[in-house]
Order: sequence, then C-alpha cells, then structure tokens
Amino acid sequence: MLARIRAIVKGADPEVVETFKWAKASSPGTPVWEHDGIICTGETYKSVVKMTFAKGASLEDPSGLFNSSLEGNVRRAIDFREGDEIDERALEALIREAVALNTGA
Repeated sequence: MLARIRAIVKGADPEVVETFKWAKASSPGTPVWEHDGIICTGETYKSVVKMTFAKGASLEDPSGLFNSSLEGNVRRAIDFREGDEIDERALEALIREAVALNTGA
C-alpha cells in the first residue's frame, strides 16, 4: 500500500522530494514528501497505512478522502487498509492542492 501511495505522490508532483524523518533504533523513519515544506507523511502500522497531510485542515476535500485525525486544527489523515481501493484522481488532486498551499500558487 505504501508503494502505491508513493507512486501516486510522485505522479501528482514530479518535483516532490522524499526523505525519511524521525528514525530510531526500532524504525528506519517515516517517509515524508516535501515541496516547499511538508506535503504529507506515510506512516505504516499493523492494520493501516496512514497518510497525514501537514496542512490538511486547510485543504478542500470534496471527495471525502480524509477519514482520520479529523478533530485537529491543522493536520488531516487518510487511513488506508489492505484491500482498500484508492481514488487516485481525488488523491492526486489533494496532493496538488497541498503543494499549491505550500508554494503559494
């Protein structure tokens, strides 16, 4: 699932930079996709891959992709479970919107 998300992020923004942050002895770190600031992260858990948008509360989500961390004032997340279908067009649009917010475009 994380590999699919990675491909969608890179397809939506060819200028995205992927780094790993918050590494520790038990984890190689969390993938972080950035373009003039953090766009989103890809956290892996036993039952979900959580895609957290750093400024998600400021993004329009007409397709209703956000399904986690909805109570926060800044971040929003999407929990993907094994076998979930990904609305790639809607996710790409959300990623592009996050990039535009970061770049002021």
